[in-house]
Amino acid sequence: MTPRTRRLIEFALDNLVWFMLLLVLVIFSIFIPNYFQIGIFANIIEASSVLGVLSIGLALVIISGHMDLSVESVAALSAMIVGILFCSAGIGLGLDVRPAWLAVPISLVAALTVGCIIGLINGFLVVKLRMNAFIITLASYIWVRGLVLAISGGRSAQDLAPAIRWFGIQRFLGLPLTAWIAIACFVAFSFVAARTPFGRRLKMIGGNETATYRAGIPVVRYLIIAFMLAGAVASLAGWLLAIRTSGATANLGIGLLFNAFAAVVIGGVSLKGGVGTLPGVYAGALILSSINTAINLMALPASLTQLIHGFLVLAAVLLDTFKQTIRKKIS
Repeated sequence: MTPRTRRLIEFALDNLVWFMLLLVLVIFSIFIPNYFQIGIFANIIEASSVLGVLSIGLALVIISGHMDLSVESVAALSAMIVGILFCSAGIGLGLDVRPAWLAVPISLVAALTVGCIIGLINGFLVVKLRMNAFIITLASYIWVRGLVLAISGGRSAQDLAPAIRWFGIQRFLGLPLTAWIAIACFVAFSFVAARTPFGRRLKMIGGNETATYRAGIPVVRYLIIAFMLAGAVASLAGWLLAIRTSGATANLGIGLLFNAFAAVVIGGVSLKGGVGTLPGVYAGALILSSINTAINLMALPASLTQLIHGFLVLAAVLLDTFKQTIRKKIS
């Protein structure tokens, strides 16, 4: 097999999810009336923004060879912190800052700080103390969600500060600013993952952690940064979620973890680590959003959403195994 043929096969395997997305859109446009519209496609992109951002951090940790189940709860806690500080109804304190636009950076920094701290805790326990990532982040998923309930008392915060809510109202080129923030995150992190030493070494760690350590690369530092980034990006997703809902509730974001996991796996990130691209993860989030939109347009039972997502995850895992087999044959 020539190097050119091998590169073409690798390209096809890495971008297979985009062909899947195109196929899904074509099929839905043919069989569902009024699906093929600019407004519908804009809604798909908008609906995938929170899920897409949340999936970025999860994908980075999985690429590094680990797992982070806490991202959903981190997003919920960050949204609740923003809601309590900057909502004026419910349990919101209605924090008044002058000038009003300062509410935006303050709320964002508050959210990111929450995520970074939880990510640091997860990373320290998993990497430094060598505890099982699945168990540690599952525990974080539980205790962070419990913290959301504790600080909210089961109540909600409503009426977010206008300066923050502005991001959910304003549109540019037909898309809300929240969607553009999600797209910008994917562009930035895709560059980091593919074009920087950090991204390349993170893949090396996921592919073979022992060999990477012996090559003199500070594995511990890179993995802790990966967990912190996962927490920070999850907090950004929570910030966007608070903007979309103009506040926060105690059960905000429940179920997002499973959808984010589905988007990551469908997007081609290997559960074995070391393989995957963030643009593919974005395509995975768009596929899930497209399916949800189709189900709503056809007025089908909402229970079908989880059913279809489950089958997609199974299909994606089988596809990942198939792609790994092909890669071994051409290597």
